[in-house]
Parts: sequence; structure tokens; C-alpha cells
Amino acid sequence: MNETQATREADLAIHARWIVPVDPPGVLEHHALVVDRGRIVALVPSSGVAASWSPRETITLHSHLLMPGLVNAHAHSAMALMRGVADDLPLRTWLEKHIWPREAVHVSPEFVRDGTLVACAEMLAGGITCCNDMYFYPDAAARAYEETGLRAMLGMPVLDFPTAYAPDADGYLREGLAARDRHKHSPRLSFSLAPHAPYTVGDGSFAKVVTYARQLDLPIQTHLQETRSERDDALASTGATPLARLDRLGATGPAFIAIHAVHPGPGDAAILARQGCHVVHCPGSNMKLASGAAPVDAYLAAGINVALGTDSAASNNRLDLFAEMRLASLLAKVTSGDAAALPAATALRMATLNGAKALGLDGRIGSLAPGKDADVVAVDLSAVELAPCYDPVSHLVHAAGREHVTDVWIQGERLFAQRALTRLDAAAIAARAALWRDRIA
Repeated sequence: MNETQATREADLAIHARWIVPVDPPGVLEHHALVVDRGRIVALVPSSGVAASWSPRETITLHSHLLMPGLVNAHAHSAMALMRGVADDLPLRTWLEKHIWPREAVHVSPEFVRDGTLVACAEMLAGGITCCNDMYFYPDAAARAYEETGLRAMLGMPVLDFPTAYAPDADGYLREGLAARDRHKHSPRLSFSLAPHAPYTVGDGSFAKVVTYARQLDLPIQTHLQETRSERDDALASTGATPLARLDRLGATGPAFIAIHAVHPGPGDAAILARQGCHVVHCPGSNMKLASGAAPVDAYLAAGINVALGTDSAASNNRLDLFAEMRLASLLAKVTSGDAAALPAATALRMATLNGAKALGLDGRIGSLAPGKDADVVAVDLSAVELAPCYDPVSHLVHAAGREHVTDVWIQGERLFAQRALTRLDAAAIAARAALWRDRIA
């Protein structure tokens, strides 16, 4: 009787060899994560669960590590249907000669839904539980995310030139805000305004974006200074960097997400730091398109929040944040000449809590702590290619890969169980992708 009164009911207890909460840093050994109604309620030694909790379901993972769900802070998910169509080309050629012409012919709500499903299946299987997406037809993307259960921020795109989606900046804003109105109560979705880049969106359109962002309390995300020529052309023509221009227009602030920021100009890092902006580092895509290497160590030293993103599967080929963590760490070391730059714990934080902070979701996700949503990933470290394990955090970044992910929960819902998707039919999604390949090729 007394024992029953002393215990609390819970939906789930996951016992694991290691738990990496991210915040606070460190590793918990032989602990359990207790979940109720989609939220974490406790992290306790496995030996002490029975004394305090009566879970309805218990899962024991003897050789696994539990970590927060990975946050892909920049992607164009639907472009998974263009994976590999124009490899090994520089950014402007890739965009103007290959991607934009194909988009003009093929992009539609059906394309976006099918491509987003491909991306979601890939991301879930790789431990990504939240994605910051930016693409046309966000209404179709929202429906795909709701179907898959993945958490997402949907960027409402804005351009100054016409596409099949909208004729001008006002049209993009109308379509995007209408999609937001339809899905704003969806529990795992949020929205942002997503002007494509300073070189495709003029001052007048950016001013409208800023007005809507302030009125509706929406973040602004944009591609920024991805290439050296983007920065240098702006300096030559206006005397200011693209970031300085956006700062003058009032776009910067704690809800401003600078994607790439590979080539800061004089004073740009100071603007980002002073305004509390966020940077999303996409090392794989930046390397593949030869855009350069963002000065991540300098950004972090300045106190700027830096997250990690994959960019699209068209410019990266993989939506794989395990790969991005390792690339980010190695790239920082080689560009700074400092082997201690960007240690594993920092790379992991960039892929989890820093990403959540950039999206304004760090109060809900990004670390394993009581009160937060149970977005959790289980990684099996028993494989021979991972033996022996001295430092589990180092292993996550430098040895393990997405192939070692076995289970994924979002808000306590198990969406990937023993290496199988629970909501999605992977074979059917792949078959739809094959049909698109035949059309696009």
C-alpha cells in the first residue's frame, strides 16, 4: 500500500547504457528516461525507477545511448526529389542552369508533398526530429509533416521574381500567410518568413517582410553571404555587405536566422552578436558547392548561436546530421589550425540545443530535461566498428553514424522503432520518388 502510494504512473521508461542530456553537459550511465503525456518527467538511475515510478511501458536498451532529437536547422525538404541531378557544379551555375529551370517545370503541391515525405523518412531514420524547412507550397509541406509526425518550422518563401507558386513578393506573402493560417494550430508545426536571399529580394519586399514579422511575431530566415561574390558584389555596388543592408532595414534581431554566413564582411560578426542573431552552418553543402567554410569558431567565440543544417539533398545529397557534426568539427580544426577547435560536445550542441534555440524552440526541445517534450533518439553503440567506446559524446560525432540509430520518439511517440518507420511506408515513398525521377530526368 505504501509502495503504491509512493510511486507515480508514467507512460514510458527507457533504460539505457548512457544518456547524454546535452544541457547540462556530460554523460549519465545506467539511467532511465521517464516520459508521461509526451514530456520528460524524470532522468533517474535505472536502479531507482521502481521506487518512484510505475511506467505502463518499459524499454531496456543495454548497449544504447539516448540523446535529444537532432534539429536540422536548414533544409529544402522537397528538393529530395532532385537528389544528384546536377552534381559537381558551382552554386550560381547549379541554381540558374539546372535547379531553377527544373523547378519551373515540375514544382507543384504534389511535388512538394512527395519530396517532403522522402525527406522526412530519411531524416527520421537518421535521428532528426525537427526540421527548419524553406520551400514553395508550404501548405503541401505542412500536410506531409503532419502525416509523418516530424516537428518542423516552415519558412514561407519570398522572391521578387515570378514562379508557378506566386507572381511577385506580395503573392508569396499572401500564399505563405494563408498556409500559416490553415496550420498554425498544428502542435508540431511553427512558421517563419523566408525571403530567399538579399540578391533575390529587394529593399521594398524586405521592408514588407519585416513589417509582417513584427506584427505576427514571426522569425525571419534567409540565405546570407553564401559565396564570396555575393558579399563582394554588394560591397562594390552599395558599399555595404548584405547583412549590413538587412540590419539597416530592421530585419536583424533575436528572431533572425542567417543561413550559411560563410563570408562575413567587416563588422558583420559584430552585427550578428549585437543583435542576438543565429547562424546556421551547412558544412556539407558549402563544401560540395565550393562556397567556402564559415568561420564558426570565430562566431562561437563572439557569443553567436550557431546551429547545423544539411541544406537540400540536391546540394548535399544526404540529410544526415551525424555527417554534418563530424564535418563541422573537422572543418573548424583545419581552417583554424587548432585541433581543439569545435570539440565533439560543441558539435553535438550545435545539432541539438543550438538548433532549437535558433528556431525559438529551446524551451521545448534540444536537450533531455524534465518538462521538455520527449524528442529522443536511441543510438546503438555495440557494433564492432564502434568498439571500444571510451567517450560516448566523441563517438556520436566522430565514430557513429545515422545507420546506428535504432529508435526515435517525438513527443513520446515512437516514430522509428527497431530501425523501422512506424507511420510511413518507406517502399511506397521510394516508389513515388522513382516516378518523379523518370519525369525530371
